Amino acid sequence: MVVCGDDGLAHRLSAELRGVYGEQVTLVVPPAERVARQPVVGRARGSTLLNRVSAAVTRAAGNGNGSSSGGGTDGRTTGTGGGRAPQPSGDERLLEAAEASEAVLAEAGVERAAALALVYDDDETNIRAALTARRLNPRLRLVLRLYNRRLGQHIEELLDQAAALASGGSGGEAGAFDASTTVLSDADTAAPALAATAVAGTTKVVQTDGLILRAVDRPPPGPGQVADPGLCTLALLSATANDPAGADGSEGSGAHGPQLLPDERAVAEATGRGTVVLEAVSYAGPALPAGRSVVPLGSLLSRRLRWSFAGLVGCVVALAIASMAVTGEPPLRATYLTLLDLFAIDNPAIGEPVGRQILQLLSALVGLLLLPVLLAAVLEALGTFRGTALRKPPRGLSGHVVLLGVGKIGTRVMTRLRELKIPVVCVEGDPEARGLATARRLRVPVVLGDVTQEGVLEAAKIHRAHALLALTSADTTNLEAVLYARSVRPDLRVVLRLYDDDFATAVYRTLRAAHPGALTRSRSVSHLAAPAFAGAMMGRQILGAIPVERRVLLFAAVDVAGHPQLEGRTLAEAFRAGAWRVLALDTAERGERGQTSDPETNAPDRTSGLVWDLPPTYVLRTEDRVVLAATRRGLAELLGRRRRETTGG
Repeated sequence: MVVCGDDGLAHRLSAELRGVYGEQVTLVVPPAERVARQPVVGRARGSTLLNRVSAAVTRAAGNGNGSSSGGGTDGRTTGTGGGRAPQPSGDERLLEAAEASEAVLAEAGVERAAALALVYDDDETNIRAALTARRLNPRLRLVLRLYNRRLGQHIEELLDQAAALASGGSGGEAGAFDASTTVLSDADTAAPALAATAVAGTTKVVQTDGLILRAVDRPPPGPGQVADPGLCTLALLSATANDPAGADGSEGSGAHGPQLLPDERAVAEATGRGTVVLEAVSYAGPALPAGRSVVPLGSLLSRRLRWSFAGLVGCVVALAIASMAVTGEPPLRATYLTLLDLFAIDNPAIGEPVGRQILQLLSALVGLLLLPVLLAAVLEALGTFRGTALRKPPRGLSGHVVLLGVGKIGTRVMTRLRELKIPVVCVEGDPEARGLATARRLRVPVVLGDVTQEGVLEAAKIHRAHALLALTSADTTNLEAVLYARSVRPDLRVVLRLYDDDFATAVYRTLRAAHPGALTRSRSVSHLAAPAFAGAMMGRQILGAIPVERRVLLFAAVDVAGHPQLEGRTLAEAFRAGAWRVLALDTAERGERGQTSDPETNAPDRTSGLVWDLPPTYVLRTEDRVVLAATRRGLAELLGRRRRETTGG
């Protein structure tokens, strides 16, 4: 395996391939002095903020007794271990190069490699290297990191066609290799977990066909009670899971350890053991307002224009009253004459008293002032003057999610939250941010301003929010925003995007100790995205991974054709306890499978094509495609690929 990149995702991906799959990896990264690092001033500022919180916690509690909660499966990471990537068991060769040129790729061994991942932050760099790699090795499996979805679809087709032409369309030697091209986005793969964390407080989620599924730990049912199985039962927790002195799923748990993918008999016989069930992520807060109803005047006209209109109306009323006093006309006729004068309609006051003539001149002057105000109102309502045309948070909003930053990651998370019908308010300091156009199209309220300035979070109604997602690219900005939000709402659920692992671990433990009654999560986008990239490099359409204590369940989409363990068998016969289990049937058209709505377009949301309630007697056909859960060993056996080393199920 060859991995080329210039940020934390490359290192995460290499560790995932070595630690989970036991693969030999060649890692191509820029020289250490060329890697962009965070400014020292920013890190010092973040450390100062963290030290203040730590000091307050120390004075209140004497020590950070809340730090023990950070090592569980629902803490900062979702892989094996605590706050770091999985411990490598394969070999890694490090190659330093400024870019993935043809010479560098050849030195990395692309001509002999099984797969190549190009995870540079720049789309153009990845595309250029992919074209070069495909020419060097047409049988190479390619995995590209691209943010632009539509461009990624075209690149996939182009590179797959190049591989087919280079192999001559023969099914001999070329058939033994999976020369496919997979385009992924770290923003897309991490967004479901971040969105689910804000809604459900967990990153144990999998996204498939527009749905976001989560694994829920259920306590043992009481006497005479039946546990809710959800969509299905994924695992039995270890018998020592609720025992503070227990091994909690470690290697020393033995027969009392967790059982992955148990059969119905094992579930029925398990007493006093919790379960892990699969269910769809749902939101129980306030619903979004109904579609495009009548737009309030306040959202079209600025405050200054509204005051201008009020002043003009007052002038018209005053002129009408003065006309009544001067001419003695009744109120309706006086108002009518005033409006005629106001709009310069031909009715000159020739031969009239001097007071009437003066009033006519004043009315004409007010009419001249009215014209630019009317023009400004029309242009402003159409968004010509106010180029942003962004919605403001409505009055009375509560139970929403406050999202800080609408860059690459924030835009995808905002789209996922809207797909889940969750009200969201965005806060962005850059008026030219790439996600503002999407927010405008989705009619998401946006507050423009520096989140670290007083009053910005208040404008986003943070005191009535359900959760705060701090997803800006600056760790210190995210931390400062969270600390301020917690001072306003100590019980607020917060999710931080932090880049540095050590810094994130310290932040997580300190915030949990300072606010033990509130949910705190610190997330790394590279950590959340690495399993999907690794699965694609292994030639499997891995949808996600869910940790069960110290073990991991993988979710994959598999074609039934070519797998004798599935083809022609019923669901009951295809199920192998402890190895794999078919969860759903994908009935979508082949060209639409695995696609999600694109936030860059106005395409309508596509309904899910997954069928979950299949009877056990359903016979899997050759043309079927299924979504299944499997252990690492089980998936390797099912797909016919053996690992070089055994690293545990």
